[in-house]
Amino acid sequence: MSLDGHTAHPSDAAIPPMPSAPPRVPAPGGAAIPPQYGAEGAHSAQGGGFDLVGWVSAKRHRTPAGVFGLGPEPRPSDEKTLADDAIPGWKLLLRAALNFVVALELYMWLTGGTLVWALRFVWPSLISAAGRNEFWAVTLLYFLYLPLALLLVFVFGRMGRWKAVWRRFGSPLWVQLRAAGASAPTGAPRREPSEQLDVWAPLRAVAGVGALGLLDSETAQGRVGDVDHQRLLRALECVRHDPARLGALVDAVREYGAVACAHPSGARDLPGRSPASDLLLRQLRLGAAENVPKNPAGYRGADVALDPLLLGTSLLAVGPAGSGKTTRLTRPVAEALCLQALTGTAVVVVVGAADADLGPAAWYDVVVAPGDPGARYGLDLFGGALHADEAAARLADALLPDELALRTEAARLALQQIVGPFEAGFGRLPGVRELVLLLRGEERAWTGLLAAVRESGALERHQHELAQRERMHGLADDPGALLADRLALLDRPVFARCFNASAGDAESLPLFALRALDHPLRVRIALPDHSHPEAARILGRLVVGQFLHAAASRADRSLFAGLVVDDASAAVDTHAIRGLQRLRSANGGAVLGLRTLVDVPESLRAPLFGAVGGRMAFPGLAPWDGRLFEEAWGTVWVDERDVTRAVDTSGGIVRRSLRGMRALLEGERAQTESVTTRKVERRRWSASDLAQVLPRGHAVVSLTSVDGTQVPPLLVRLP
Repeated sequence: MSLDGHTAHPSDAAIPPMPSAPPRVPAPGGAAIPPQYGAEGAHSAQGGGFDLVGWVSAKRHRTPAGVFGLGPEPRPSDEKTLADDAIPGWKLLLRAALNFVVALELYMWLTGGTLVWALRFVWPSLISAAGRNEFWAVTLLYFLYLPLALLLVFVFGRMGRWKAVWRRFGSPLWVQLRAAGASAPTGAPRREPSEQLDVWAPLRAVAGVGALGLLDSETAQGRVGDVDHQRLLRALECVRHDPARLGALVDAVREYGAVACAHPSGARDLPGRSPASDLLLRQLRLGAAENVPKNPAGYRGADVALDPLLLGTSLLAVGPAGSGKTTRLTRPVAEALCLQALTGTAVVVVVGAADADLGPAAWYDVVVAPGDPGARYGLDLFGGALHADEAAARLADALLPDELALRTEAARLALQQIVGPFEAGFGRLPGVRELVLLLRGEERAWTGLLAAVRESGALERHQHELAQRERMHGLADDPGALLADRLALLDRPVFARCFNASAGDAESLPLFALRALDHPLRVRIALPDHSHPEAARILGRLVVGQFLHAAASRADRSLFAGLVVDDASAAVDTHAIRGLQRLRSANGGAVLGLRTLVDVPESLRAPLFGAVGGRMAFPGLAPWDGRLFEEAWGTVWVDERDVTRAVDTSGGIVRRSLRGMRALLEGERAQTESVTTRKVERRRWSASDLAQVLPRGHAVVSLTSVDGTQVPPLLVRLP
């Protein structure tokens, strides 16, 4: 048993072995350095190290839901801000400069003698005293200039939109200058650890004096990354109430420092990771919500993020090829879940084509690549199921295509009538070739099965189902023949040793079973989409079905079980939709990508939308796909304003002259307005908007948390 509280199962042959003790020597250079994490934190000034104290103490917030917490809280923008942002930059700067010049000239003219001349009639004694250069009179006179300056700034600042100029040009420049100043070496010595935030306070509370000496030294040297920090705190959380294991943890940290309690693979970070993940809040930054009226004010300009609570309701992403689903969604989600697996808080299974960019092989502990001569792992077609009937049902569901879904029950029964007796007779589950021969009713294979069941003493228990299966051989409506033809797609020389071996076959590769979801594993299923597309569809359905069943039936649900499917067009069926609904209460979630909803049977499209809490639409969406998003996102009540404008021509020559001067400074002619406001119900996003208006590099995403908190549809600019 490892310190993270997970126990290996004897049948899990493909699980990397847990080291008996942490390695004594850390990897060269220490832990891999995570990318810079924000304005508040920075890399160590000593060069190359990770500033763990700065990362832990960086500003974070937890509201509202779905907003990236690392950094300052977002500031909501109103409709006036949106109107200012729509003005071209050159026009905004020209108007601001013109108003500044006029305000400055007017101030100099008033303070240069005009104000003194006016005060001579109102307060002659003050002017006389100021003329004699009396201190109190001169001071009071200058104090009278201050309200005048503030009044001019207020009037001409509003007309020149100085606030909008600062927000668009001044504020970003100020932030850049501050960031440049913070990153520049100042030569100041680093503070002592005693003066800094104690990032190991929970561990120090249970450790003896001097037990964290090595860990503190590595932290000061920048050799402890964010993955190490979260992994050790997770290990402490698992063993806190077990004195024996707690002592083992403290001893390991005393001897090995940050390398203690390492992930079974020994990895302490991911190569080439992006800066989009914050492990302290377990969040993944998706992109920035645009400053547009369709986005609610509280989310405009904020960074939208995913976390296990939001992924727990699953996410469906729809968009054509090339719209960015893989590079901007499934790969980042896979990376974030792999990082969480290294900290001991998640297990992830990533399914996609062999050539899909879902991260390098170094990100994963197990890579199952049927048809690849260099593959190191195979796939257990029965998923390590505890019961033969359960294993047969999962395999039958995967073998039948969508158009034959009505024969699923008969196919399940036919496969169960073989798998159960075979296990009773031979003490193991059948291989691919054995199943094909038995389903076709091949005489030699069938005679051997009957003899084995008779010798095992289980013939009486299985006699009825064996006789029923034998009666179906050769009939026109026998589902066994159909199953045998489908299963023969996997019984090819190119897939040798990739699946369960039959008697007389070469020994198969170590088979990975989807039942091993109580270990912090990182699994990649690379499907042969191009060379064997139908076999890839069968395997995709099989993996998804086995994962959903295994995640919901786990006894230990402390790990978040994440499933990422790059193309789920073949995996969505009635059983998958039911499984998605059960994930919410099983500490699991799935991210499903689709090129179009047409790939899903029409009867399953609405149930699929109802089974997931997160929905994401990418550019290029077809109008018929957009209608489902439109209905799912519903309507919202908005204030509709009908404004009638006309040029103001009232008054005499003086009022017209003043209006002309104001129009010159504001850039707009004076108008009269008649405004009518009423409440109307409008679609949040129409199918036409999603199909025609959605810009490239963007997506509309809505999320729902496990506790029911909802994030409304947001237009997000993806990185």
